[in-house]
Amino acid sequence: MRSDPLGPASDAPPVSAPGVSPPPVSNPVHDAPADDGHGTVDLPGGALDQRSLATSLVPVLRRDTELRLGEINWFRADWQRGGAATGRSTWALDDGREVDVIVKLPVPQRELTWMRRLQADATADVATAEPCVVPRLFAGGSAINGYDIAWIVMEALPHGPLGMRWRNDNVVRLADALARFHLAAAVFPVDRDPRLEDWDSLLRQAEREIGRHELPDGARWKRLVRRTARRLDRLVGRWRERPVDGWIHGDAHLANAMMRTDDDDAPICLIDLAEVRPGHWIEDAILLERLMWARPQRLEAAPPVSTIAAARRRHGLPVGEDHEELAELRRLLLAATAPCFLRTEGHPPHLAACLEHGERGLARFN
Repeated sequence: MRSDPLGPASDAPPVSAPGVSPPPVSNPVHDAPADDGHGTVDLPGGALDQRSLATSLVPVLRRDTELRLGEINWFRADWQRGGAATGRSTWALDDGREVDVIVKLPVPQRELTWMRRLQADATADVATAEPCVVPRLFAGGSAINGYDIAWIVMEALPHGPLGMRWRNDNVVRLADALARFHLAAAVFPVDRDPRLEDWDSLLRQAEREIGRHELPDGARWKRLVRRTARRLDRLVGRWRERPVDGWIHGDAHLANAMMRTDDDDAPICLIDLAEVRPGHWIEDAILLERLMWARPQRLEAAPPVSTIAAARRRHGLPVGEDHEELAELRRLLLAATAPCFLRTEGHPPHLAACLEHGERGLARFN
């Protein structure tokens, strides 16, 4: 299909101009909850440089994997946000063949847990079997050299990420992968409470940031934030009534979509499972949509909400009669709090799009 005239983009969150200080509050889209015990790695002796730590543990890692793991070449992808050291290596199979792998260390325990949960038939040929929707996991553990540090060795997917080259079917392909992810994850009972964003604090912080940074359209922004705050109890109450009976990916964007082949219809494998959590599928849909708000032409061919809804129906998953209302509610809450996150969301076209979405949302929930 025809490439987007704007050219390649990762569709990761836009970045603001230098010099804007990060806000002291959590981003409801991207930050892991601080109290669930899975989002950080507590290393002895304080915070260490992750790559130096990983390099020092390579001999132990190779020993613990019975020397199946080859030499590791560490790298950092342009779209990578997490702190884990990531490296390319090889893995020796039982029949003497070698396959390319990716090593990540340390990773949140949650990522290791879901990589294990979403594997396909564990008895299948590891060189040819295709897991449900994530890379093949060759090895992983919750500790190394006596430290509580989780690590994984997974299949290296040679093609992608999907967002490196825009095609009009990118959203359709990712939507199918998300539906397959939701279906596979549904086997596991929801055993934790959903994340509770502190929207009141976020709105108060947003108003402070508007004044501090003299945003364009500052008066409109202040009206949006204040009018949202006046309706907040009703808005948040409605949002928290949504059914939370499944697992969401939590970081669903095109840079986390990889392929085994370069075929136009190659199935997508989802990577970076550190944000998997209980939620409603609309959260994955709006996260993906929101990253393209500043490029509305990318949303025309396949709007994420309706496209993911269609994919879920194809896979026999519920959609919910109120999903459009929930989508509009989520858009409003995220749009109105965008000034809190100027370091990651301060790109002027993105801020302008957030303002427009917020004002449209207010009109619906007036």
